[in-house]
Amino acid sequence: MGTGSKFSGMWHLPFSLRELMMKISVYQVAYKNLLRKKTRTALTILGIGLSAWVLTSLFGFNRGYESALNKDIDNMGFQVLLTAKGCPYEAATLMLKGGTGLRYMSESVFADILKNEEVEQITPMLMQAVFDPNKGESGGISAYLGIDPATFPAMKSFLEFRQGGWFRDPESREAVMGYEAAELEQREVGDAILIPEMNLEFTVVGVLARSGTQDDGTIFVPIRTLQRDFGQEGNVTAVGIKVKKEANIALLENKLYDLPDVQVVSMAQVKTTIMSLVSTAKVMVFSIALIAILIAMLGVINTILMSVFERFQEIGIIKSMGAMPWDVFRMIWTETVILCLLGGGLGIAVSFGLAKATDLLIRRLLPYTPTGSLVAIDGRLALTTLGLILVIGLLSGIYPAWRAARVRPLESIRSEGD
Repeated sequence: MGTGSKFSGMWHLPFSLRELMMKISVYQVAYKNLLRKKTRTALTILGIGLSAWVLTSLFGFNRGYESALNKDIDNMGFQVLLTAKGCPYEAATLMLKGGTGLRYMSESVFADILKNEEVEQITPMLMQAVFDPNKGESGGISAYLGIDPATFPAMKSFLEFRQGGWFRDPESREAVMGYEAAELEQREVGDAILIPEMNLEFTVVGVLARSGTQDDGTIFVPIRTLQRDFGQEGNVTAVGIKVKKEANIALLENKLYDLPDVQVVSMAQVKTTIMSLVSTAKVMVFSIALIAILIAMLGVINTILMSVFERFQEIGIIKSMGAMPWDVFRMIWTETVILCLLGGGLGIAVSFGLAKATDLLIRRLLPYTPTGSLVAIDGRLALTTLGLILVIGLLSGIYPAWRAARVRPLESIRSEGD
């Protein structure tokens, strides 16, 4: 009874004492409490930082990949691609990655295409893959793309020249080299390109500036010259179709489907196909992110809960001095906020610093990656991730804070002497 009377007086201390106690910075108290166990706190922050890094990189990838893919498709200069019948994946690879799915169709298809009122312009293309024994020990493949100098440059108006310009004669043996092709071949304007197996020589009349597209690795030559030299007169591998702005692309595609022995590849379809290919990779990344978040939540719960148990008597004394359950709850919850802010800030900083490394890793894992940045991280995305981390952290801190708020002063102080 004596003990009970002694402590019951503490519960009825003047209200001004409670006000004085609450004037002490809650954040300062919470910060000092976290410093008591520096190693445990550091590991918890590291776990939260890992989750923030994964989340930021994942959200950045979702934005960056689609943006880069759209840019690649827009840079093609046309919305519909017509190829000879075959595998649609080969047709997409043919244009997006300079593939070698060489199936031919007749130029007679031009007239049928131009009959459609939705078509603004077409540009024929003929791709030829040439083996070059001079490229390394085992040789290599050079991609030659025959183009129409009257239509192709207009559709690819974004291409700029580092040296020279387009062909002067549409039937000459002249070549325009993409930036990477010129760097690999060590060629400049005026140099010659030799195709050894056919004893053909082309003169370089232009070198393109870096565009960040598949055109950087391509060697462009007049389509008439390529048809003549490779025995493909009257044949093309693809026809790019630029559609009028107000036209219905879906309606045009339905009309083109009726043409015999050709395949219609819409750039929208290419995008859908590629996005479906990377969906599996996205599921895997989301799974990793979920695991990281769960680990971080458990780390927060463990750190804060252990802190509550270790300060059981201290919390009881604070409550006996006039602190209300909500005051204790807020103090413990503040520790959670500090952990989440520090961990989230660390993870976001790491995501910015490792954006390029993450980009390279994704390029190794995915079957097709567009040019340009695949991980687009900015301030708005960083704030969104930090907000999400805070919400998850605060939810994780509810139970430890609730346990601390339920501490009974008398029982906690008695346990100190046991």
